[in-house]
Amino acid sequence: MNGVSHAITYYHNFTPVGDVLVLGVCLVIIVLMQVAYIVRSKTFRTFQMMIFVLMLAAASDMGYHILLNKMTEVNVIFTYITRNLYHFLLFFDLFLYVVYAVEPLKLGSKSAKKYIIISASLLAVVTLYEIAGTMFGFGFHISEKGAVNEGINIFSVGYVAFVGLIFFLLFRYRDRVAKQILFGIIGTFSVSFLILSVQGLHGQTSFTVAAFLFPAITLFYLIHSNPYDLELGAVGEGAFDDLIKYLSNHKDEKRVFVSLYMRDLETTGKRYPAGIVDMIRSFAYSCFKGTTIFQLSNGRLVLAISPKKNPDYEKVLLQIDADIDRYYSTIEYDCKIVCLETRQEITKHNDYIRLLKFVEKTMPDNSVRFVSDKELDEFREMNYILVQLNEIARSEDLDDPRVEVFTQPVLNILTGKYDTAEALMRLSLPKTGRVMPYKFIPLAEENGFIHKLSLIILHKTCLAIKNMLDEGYYVQRISVNFAVKEVRDPNFIIDINKVIDDVGIPHEKIAIEITESQNEQDFNKVKDTIDMLRESGIRFYLDDFGTGYSNFERILELPFDIIKFDRSLVIASGEDKKSEKMITYLARMFSAMDYSVLYEGVETDEDEEKCKKMSANYLQGFKYSKPVPIDELVYWFEKTA
Repeated sequence: MNGVSHAITYYHNFTPVGDVLVLGVCLVIIVLMQVAYIVRSKTFRTFQMMIFVLMLAAASDMGYHILLNKMTEVNVIFTYITRNLYHFLLFFDLFLYVVYAVEPLKLGSKSAKKYIIISASLLAVVTLYEIAGTMFGFGFHISEKGAVNEGINIFSVGYVAFVGLIFFLLFRYRDRVAKQILFGIIGTFSVSFLILSVQGLHGQTSFTVAAFLFPAITLFYLIHSNPYDLELGAVGEGAFDDLIKYLSNHKDEKRVFVSLYMRDLETTGKRYPAGIVDMIRSFAYSCFKGTTIFQLSNGRLVLAISPKKNPDYEKVLLQIDADIDRYYSTIEYDCKIVCLETRQEITKHNDYIRLLKFVEKTMPDNSVRFVSDKELDEFREMNYILVQLNEIARSEDLDDPRVEVFTQPVLNILTGKYDTAEALMRLSLPKTGRVMPYKFIPLAEENGFIHKLSLIILHKTCLAIKNMLDEGYYVQRISVNFAVKEVRDPNFIIDINKVIDDVGIPHEKIAIEITESQNEQDFNKVKDTIDMLRESGIRFYLDDFGTGYSNFERILELPFDIIKFDRSLVIASGEDKKSEKMITYLARMFSAMDYSVLYEGVETDEDEEKCKKMSANYLQGFKYSKPVPIDELVYWFEKTA
């Protein structure tokens, strides 16, 4: 080596164009990372390091070849250093891929540590081998005459080992990765491997770093890119989900969300008019610093504001509240604006969306609401109830103690006795105690849990009837409420018959209450279902007559047994003689067609006398009893002689 005192010409089939291209692409990615919406997660920080390492690798590769082509005794040491640094950086980049995969694959701390140790050991082995090969002459070295000797090619062995480990991880835990991402990463690594193989066959090294860059581009495109809407500059719901996950892992980070909801755009699917687009962009980017707009649905936009960057954000939001009428005249769409700070206990983006909808339910149009602590407490209770409903529905336990049956006895006018009742649903939950229907039934209906609850009530009602019959009580029937959408279900008849038959009571001891519906599809399916179940002895009530859509032709075509007049009709009958005559006429008309009439909401002696005059067959209300646990029904029913 001491004899090297002159420059030698050695190009080794190398051109710097590949490394220059890598540097250019990396710089473009850095620019995009600054302007694109990307959650600064742990995996993203690893990705940033990959880009930085590849830029250093490209610079080291060019430096190595420059030194190699201008070899002197002085810079030969620097040639060794830059070459070993170049290879170390490439292997370190592959090591970062393993580190990157640990979090999204959810390996767990023990497995993650194992694979990181394996890849770190592999990195150390190939790096030390290359250094030792240079020092002891069995690897890359330059002779005293200036000849370059490659020695044993440990780089190819190390590359294959690292890629093999990455492929093993992806295949071993492939059920934890979306197929599109899995195939994208594997496909890109395969292309890189092919390029390196073809390059090796032709004695080339110019595009080695570029081949290492391709998988990084895939990660950026498939995982970290969140394309903006061209008009609004908004990102989608997936980006909002990423932000919530990031905030849940960084407790010191806060955001203020400002939700703009326009019902007309939500229901019609129309595009945002130009005036609204201009107003939103101006508001988001002029009034606040570093604001991100999320489009969560066609009619809902959410602005994420950083309090650190915008310490006076409250003043701006209060000004919006004061100027809401002016904003409405600009957008000409009814809107609701909700402002809330992020909370540590809310860790899912769907929970934030539910919170926004929860607050909006009680808001008038064209108003601004700052979410209060009271509303948050009510929302937490709602969320807890929803979790419990989900558990109840999934448990498949018809005896679930959290679902309770209360009943309200019904007076039979003909006999003067109580022989029927209505079963009512209640929840009894560990944290909240008893929950009334108005709190949980809408949630159960919206989330598909109502049928399971109804079957539990039916099952427990059947058990109570069986016990009363066994003890000698006379039970004409007890009614159970079902939603119309339940009755439409193809399995409804099977479900009802199975519950009754499993308990072993006569079908005529059960009645089903449903509300009227204006849907033509509802009508046809409901009629067929009623016809089939009535053949087994089950009776049917039309519930809440007088409160909804009343199509007499449709009602009369349905084979109901009892028409339940809502309390509102009882109240209306006492307001003037005209209303009383009309309600009396309706009741007599139903009676003439062999329907029984039940008035609910009877609370006073006056209500009772009035309903009796209006052709009542049954009376129900607080005058006779408030809802009581079904076990207490024996205090109203009588035993047979």
